Amino acid sequence: MSNPLELEPGLGGPRPALLKALGRRLLVAMVLILAFGLTVSAVTVVPAGHVGVIDLFGSVEPLSLKSGIHLVNPFARVVKMSVMTQELKEEMDVPSKEGLTMKVESSVLFHLDPDRAPDVYRGIGPNYVDVVVVPQFRSVSRSVTAGYEAKALYTSARELLAESLAEELRKLLAPRGISIESTPFRKLVLPARLSQAIEEKLSSEQESQRMQFVLEKERQEAERKRIEAQGVADFQRIVSQGISDQLLRWKGIEATLKIAESPNTKVVVVGAGKDGLPLILGGN
Repeated sequence: MSNPLELEPGLGGPRPALLKALGRRLLVAMVLILAFGLTVSAVTVVPAGHVGVIDLFGSVEPLSLKSGIHLVNPFARVVKMSVMTQELKEEMDVPSKEGLTMKVESSVLFHLDPDRAPDVYRGIGPNYVDVVVVPQFRSVSRSVTAGYEAKALYTSARELLAESLAEELRKLLAPRGISIESTPFRKLVLPARLSQAIEEKLSSEQESQRMQFVLEKERQEAERKRIEAQGVADFQRIVSQGISDQLLRWKGIEATLKIAESPNTKVVVVGAGKDGLPLILGGN
C-alpha cells in the first residue's frame, strides 16, 4: 500500500489532489463556523421588565424591542434597559421658608417609558439615573421645601410637600422619557430647639382642646340641671294653683269619716282643729 503523503517522482511536496481536498474541507468548516456564529449573534433575548435598544454602529433604531426572543442584525448591539419601577433614596439637607436647615430622607419611585427608551439612550445614555434623575430630584427637593415653613412640614403639610415634589419632577422628567410615580417622605429631622418648641405647642393645643371639651361638658350638665329645676318649679306651681282651702277641708272631712268608721278606740273633736278640721286626740 502506498503512503498518501508519498512524494511523486520529480516533485518536492505532497500530492496536489490531496492538498486541494484538505483545503476545501477547511474552507467548508470555516464557512459553517462563521454561519453558526452569525446565526447565534442574530438572536437576542430581552428579559422580562426590560426593552432592547438596537445600536448599529452608532445608529439607534427608533423602535425598541419588547421582552422576548428577537432576530436582529448580527452586527448590531442590543442594549437592554429596565422599565421596571426603580426607587432612588436620598438623604439631604434642605432649607425651610424661614431659612432653617432640615435633614430630609425621601425617595422617588420612577420607571423608564418603554416607548421612549431609544430617545433616552440616544440623548442621555443608559446611565440616565445618575445623569438626570438624581440631580433633578435633589434640586427640586430643595426648591419645594423652601416654600414651606418648618412647623408645617412637621405636621399634615408633609403630604402636600410630597405631592408638590412629584408634580414638579413630572414636569421636568416626563418630556425626557422618565415617568415619576410618587415621592414619599421617609424621615424629616428638624433642629432640636425647633422640634421641642413645636412639640410643646402641639401639646398646649391638645390641652386647650381637652379643657374646651371639659367646659362644654360642664355647661351641658348645668343646662340639664337648670331644665330639671325649672320642671320641678313648674310642677309645684301647677299643683299649688290647683289646691284650695275648700279642697283641703273636703279631704279632711273624708279622712275624718274614714277614721270614725275605724274600729280603733279614739276621740274625735269636730271643729276643734285649725280651720275647723277635726282634731284626733287619741287612739289604739
